[in-house]
Parts: sequence; C-alpha cells; structure tokens
Amino acid sequence: MLDKTFDPAAAETRLYAAWEESGAFAPTDDPAAPPFSIAIPPPNVTGQLHFGHALNATLQDVLIRFARMKGMAALWLPGTDHAGIATQMVVERQLAAAGNVGRRDMGRDAFVERVWAWKAESGGAIVNQLRRLGASCDWSRERFTLDEGLSAAVRKVFVTLHRQGLIYRDKRLVNWDPYLQTALSDIEVEQREVDGAYWRLAYPLEDGSGEIVVATTRPETMLADVAVAVHPDDDRYRDLIGRCVRVPIVNRPVPIIADPYADPEKGSGAVKITPGHDFNDFKVGQRHGLPVISVMDAAARIIAPAPAEFIGLDRFAARQKVVETFEALGLLRGVEPTRHAVPHGDRSGTVLEPLLTDQWYVDAKTLAKPAIAAVEAGETVFEPRHWEKTYFEWMRNIEPWCISRQLWWGHRIPAWYGPDGAVFVAETEGEARAQAREHYGRDEPLTQDEDVLDTWFSSALWPFSTLGWPDKTDDLARFYPTHTLVTGFDIIFFWVARMMMMGLHFTGQAPFKRVFINALVRDQFGAKMSKSKGNVMDPLELVDAYGADALRFTLTAMSGQGRDIRVSRERVEGYRNLGTKLWNAARFAQMNGCVRDLAFDPGAARGVVSRWIRGETVKLVDEVTAALDTLAFDEAAGALYRFIWNTFCDWHLEFAKPILQGEDAAAAAETRAMTAWVLDQILILLHPISPFLTEELWAQTAPAAGRTRMLIAEPWPALPKAWRDDAAEREINLVIALVSEARSLRAELRVPPQAEPQLLAVNPSPRLEEALAAHALLIKRTARCGVRSGTLLPPGAVPFVALGESFALEIGGHVDLPAERARLTREIAAQQAEADKIAAKLDKADFLARAPEEVVEENRERLAAARDAVGRLQAMLRRLEDLG
Repeated sequence: MLDKTFDPAAAETRLYAAWEESGAFAPTDDPAAPPFSIAIPPPNVTGQLHFGHALNATLQDVLIRFARMKGMAALWLPGTDHAGIATQMVVERQLAAAGNVGRRDMGRDAFVERVWAWKAESGGAIVNQLRRLGASCDWSRERFTLDEGLSAAVRKVFVTLHRQGLIYRDKRLVNWDPYLQTALSDIEVEQREVDGAYWRLAYPLEDGSGEIVVATTRPETMLADVAVAVHPDDDRYRDLIGRCVRVPIVNRPVPIIADPYADPEKGSGAVKITPGHDFNDFKVGQRHGLPVISVMDAAARIIAPAPAEFIGLDRFAARQKVVETFEALGLLRGVEPTRHAVPHGDRSGTVLEPLLTDQWYVDAKTLAKPAIAAVEAGETVFEPRHWEKTYFEWMRNIEPWCISRQLWWGHRIPAWYGPDGAVFVAETEGEARAQAREHYGRDEPLTQDEDVLDTWFSSALWPFSTLGWPDKTDDLARFYPTHTLVTGFDIIFFWVARMMMMGLHFTGQAPFKRVFINALVRDQFGAKMSKSKGNVMDPLELVDAYGADALRFTLTAMSGQGRDIRVSRERVEGYRNLGTKLWNAARFAQMNGCVRDLAFDPGAARGVVSRWIRGETVKLVDEVTAALDTLAFDEAAGALYRFIWNTFCDWHLEFAKPILQGEDAAAAAETRAMTAWVLDQILILLHPISPFLTEELWAQTAPAAGRTRMLIAEPWPALPKAWRDDAAEREINLVIALVSEARSLRAELRVPPQAEPQLLAVNPSPRLEEALAAHALLIKRTARCGVRSGTLLPPGAVPFVALGESFALEIGGHVDLPAERARLTREIAAQQAEADKIAAKLDKADFLARAPEEVVEENRERLAAARDAVGRLQAMLRRLEDLG
C-alpha cells in the first residue's frame, strides 16, 4: 500500500541516483532515433542556484524528458563557465582574508594553480544544485570552458579569425575597472543612480573677447580636453566656430568645432570634448581628427601631461582640486546638484573609467551579417518572436568586440611578441617560434601576451566546441546544430548573438533552430528580486519545504510567453497540493483494486463513464503534446492541472465510486482497469514537469502491473482519435455542468447545507431523462439535490441552462428570498464602493508616478476583482427578482 503522503526529501535523492545509474540521461544509441540536443547555458563555476537558473533548467529538463519519451536521441549537454573575473575575485578575496600575499606577489603560475585548486575543491556547487532540481543532463559529457578540448577550440578560433583579419589589435576606449585593472565588456557594466553635480566651467576665448561655459559631471577630465563642440545650427555660437578657447589649468588652446552631438537644448549648448576619457567624445574626435590625450593610469591616478601638481592624485581627489582651482581663477560659473547614472563594475562595484588602451578586437560587424541573415530567413527562430526585433537592432548596430582582459584566470591569448614588438599568433608556442624564426632568420626570445580572453569568447563556441569541434566527432555530426536554446533576454546580445556569429562562421550552420527567451522571475508583487529590497527567495529553500516537483510545476505553469513570473511560497504550496491530490487519487485507486492490466484494451470499453474518461485522456495527450512541441509550457501545465484536479479526481473518481460499489461485476472490472490505465497516462504526461512524484508512483505500482521499465524511459503516448466518444462526452459533461451549476447556486444563494432542494429538468427528452436516472445517485451525493422532471416552473425555482438543456433549482422552501435580496443589495453597494475608491486612486497621475509598479498592479487587480464581484452579484439579484 502507498504511504499516506509522498515524502520528497526521502525519495528525490534515491530516484535521481537510480536514473543516473540506469544510464537514462544518455541519448539512445538507436541510429534511427532523430536527434534532439540542448546545450545548457553554462552557469558560472562560482555560481549558486537562483531563480533564473531554476526556471531555465526546469524548462530545459521538461523539453529533454519530453523528447526522450518521444523516442528521440535526446542529449542535454551540461557544463560550467570558468567565469574569469568572478572566479579570480573569489580566490583573491580568500587570499586577502587569510592574510596571504596577493596574486601579483605569488606570480601568475602559482596563482592560476591556486584557482584550479579552488575549482577542484569548491567550484561547481551549482551542478549538484541542478541535480537537486531533477536536471536530467548527460553528466558523462559534462564540459568546462577551460578544459583541454574547449581550450584547443578557443585557440583554433582565435588563430583562424586573426589570419582572416577578423581579430586585430587596436588602441581604443574601453570600460576600465581601476580596482581589477582590466577592461570589461558591456554586460559587465552596471549603471547605478548616484548623487552628483553639474559643474559649470568657463573657458575663455583665446583672444580674450569672451568665454564659453561648459557643464560636466567629471571636472577632472578637463585636463585632457582637446575641443569644445557646439551644434552647427546653434545661432549663439555660429560666429565662434573655428576659433579657439584656452583650457584653464593646462593652458591649452583648443578649437571650437561644429558637431550635432552638442545639444542646444541642454545646458549652455556647448560641450567639452575629451576623446581620451569619454566614449561619445571619442567618436566626435574621430569625426574631426582630434588628438587623444589620456591623463589617467590603470589605477585611475592622474598622469602626465597633466600639470605637475595633479600627477599622482586619485581621480576623485583631482576632481576636487580642479573645482577648487576654477573657483580660485574666478571661472566656476555654478554647481547644480543632480542624480545620474554612473557605470560601475558589476563584480568590483568600482566606478568605471573610459580608458584608452591597446586591446584585441573582433570585427563583429563582418561576423554579424550571416547571423542576421539566418534569423531573417527563419533558419533560427526566436520565441516569443518579438525578441527578434531586439536581436536585429543590436546586430545591425554592432561595435567591434573587445575580447582581451587584463586577468590571469582564463584562456591566455595565443599571441607572442618578439624583441621588436612583432606579433606571432599561433595555436602553440612551438608554432609561434617557427613563425618568428622565419621572420627573423634566427631564434629570438618571445614573450606571450599577458592578457586572457573575454569569458564570452569561449562561451560563444559552446554549442559546437562541447561536441568535439574542431575534430569531426560522432557527437558533432549527430547533435549539431542543437535544437533549442532556452535562455534569458538579458544575454541575447552578449551570448546568443555571439554564438550565432561563431557557429555560422566555423560550421556553416546556425547553432540552434529555436531560441526560447524565458521570462524574468519576480516576487509575488511583481517586483524584481534584489538583496537591497530583501525580497530574494532561495529556490532550494522552496525545494526543501515543498519538494522539487512543486517548484518545477510552479515555474512551468507560469511560463507564459511574454510575461514575467511572480513567485510566492503560497503559489508553490498550491501546486504542491496538486501532487498531494494525485497521490491520494492513486491511493484510492489502489485501495479499490484499480491495478493496471497490460492486456486491457481501452478501445473496447463499453461503459459510458469509461468511454468518457478515455476520450478526455485522448484530448489531454493531444493538448499536452501540442503545447510542449510549441514551447507553450504554461498551456501544458494548465491542461495537466485541470485534468488531474477536475476531470480525473473530482469527476471521474466520483463517477467511478457507485460503479465500483455496485453489483455489475463486469462494469466494476472495466472501471478498475480504465482508472488504472488513465492514471498511467497521467504519470507519463506529467513526468517531464514533475519527475520525482510520477516516478515514485510508477515504481510503487510497477510490481502489481508487471512493469519493469522506469517511467523516465516510458514511451510518450499517441492515442487513436477514434477513442473519443461524442455521445459519452455529451452525457457526462451534461451531468458535470448540472452538478457544477447546482453547487454554485447553492453557495451563492446560501442554501443551508442540510437542505436537499429538487433539481428540476424542464421538458426533458427521453434520452436526458435516461441519463439523469442513471446518475441520480451521483447528483444527489455531489450536489445534495433530488432530481425530477416537469413542464412548469414552481414558485421559488431558479431557472438555468446547462449545455443547452433547461433546468431549475427549487429553493423557495429553503431560502428567505426577501432577506437574500436585501443581502445581495448590501454586498453590491459595498463592492461598488470599493471599486470606486480604487478607481479614483488609479485615476490620480501622482499615485501612478510615485507608487511602486507592484503596488499599482495590485490595485488594478483589486479593481478588476471588485468589478467582477459587482457583476456577479447583480446577475444573482436579477434572478431572485424574477422569482417575484
């Protein structure tokens, strides 16, 4: 006998070990099986499972289990990312906390060895957390972006692109982190709102005839100014274009130039131009051929050619000194407090500095063209489709990709320098030395580039490098291109686009056929989770409390395309209750002898209840299959929820009870067999979403049913359409509608629980009378109503229609109609007052502007609920008034 309840804590580890030990996670060797592959978005090796991971992994696992059960060669290839900056920071902080020497004191080799030791000991915790969630990855193929095979692929790609002129070295502005002393990619930049100021600085005209006032939030950068720009159509400055101002402190004459970058409506309309310390100014400088001056070093300290009294100052100390000097010179024209966005390093939290440095770049514009064409042609499709617009917008405006990082942990750039600065790019040092020998005519000492590659560079190769590329492996031939990528919208630019570029360039094929962009997980009020708000939820705590299946079902059920997911403990608990209901249904079936008979033919069923539930099961299989095929995860979960909770548990088992307890042995046997068969179909269909509960029920009922195969390996059902039965569906659905309406009327009109009013069928057909007679006992037990037929409505009978048939509930002798009308009138007034109050609040622009988004949304939901209540109560009042 099944235990009274399902214990996830006791079952999940045992079941996962059994799956893994059975080899179920590996793709089938059957060469006829169509391939279906997913490459996991590799989480950082430093990572801990958060809700984004939980959602992403759940949806991937649903797809891979679904494909596996459909008979496909399903491969979910797992792995982790070396996460250059994040990992290096973890180890550096450990060294600092232990009072050990820093990485520069240790030296590169010793430090990298220390990071590998940390990775072996503590890295990859998230892999075990994914296992707890039920992720059925093929762990025998697990990869790491710094493993030997992927490192070889990275070197191959770098060298090839360099030879093709698509990787080059250039001096440009980059996002520079003065704390980590490395360039950062755009995705590693976090814009933070901070309090600052606009300092209005006067630059005298060189001939002394006047001045131009510029405003800046970074006065220290004026030490590197090379021009002042005004809009070409700004009449205030038209006569000054081409003349010069003299930059105070540095006493440098610089030209006044005309450029549309200057906004006449902003400030004075004139802007200082500092190409060495501002991205927009750098572009202006390129357009006008301006010199580039840099006055900061890698630690953001002031350097020459700034005046001697500034050299060595931190940038913020220099800012204060610049302002004080302008004030002393009588050239400070005002200070205006402001709150503005300032770029910070997402790992270090340091204010970033645009810095002119030598870096390695990829010609992304050239690589982007085939990647744009592939999506335009439908070779790769985004779901939801509107994300394609985001993809195109970024790809069509793509900038050169800075791929070098001033770190030690990562893929070291395969470039070596000769004594005269000549560069030799090769996959190995031996090949570089051979190139140098040919170049110099003799052996010369070579020094490898100190930098490592951007983590996204190796991640861009993930779909094909993990399958063995550049070698022509069986896995590469079978599983590339991958089928579906499930990922977040925030890395469309930084990962999806780059995988498209690299995959097409090196394999000639887009790396995936579909890209499903999953939603953002928010708290129950719709607010983004953040530590500062204190609303961050730990998915593993919910797994501990409610089981992995409850969390998985919650995330799947709420993954409608184009909407964010609101998670709360109450939602997860609610979906846990679905599992409890199914477990109790299985216990009921077991206690009533409903054991799966593998020889039972559902198509031969004769009883109307069996024929009805068989047809409903056919519809369920079709609905869930179509939903998962089209990535409509919420529709699949919703169909399963409704079927399990309502169709099977609330109705079928109720219909089955009188049959099982009746005297017709053949009908009882058929009902037992059909109930067991339907339960099996439920377990199969639910398994991709809730694998643990379903596998446990399958295993517990396996001996009696004579099954030997685990549920994870069970084929997906494909049931004949002919098993649907229109006559049975009409009859049973009419009874369901009848009972549902009777229950609703009893509740709304407050018919006492002990009362048994008559349910009147008005002018029924012989067929309807026969159906009502057959199910009279069920109607009486579930609706607490007697059933009779008649032609006239008696006083106090509330009429209603169910599936086109006329009925009435005779409540006159059970309800005080005048008192009920008075109650409804009061409730309508109360609900209307509530609706008016909320509507008035939402009509106030000030409220909409000040209130948090989640509060506004909560009020909109309350307004909709109040208005719905008013409409429902008014309809009920009209019914009572019609009774006279």
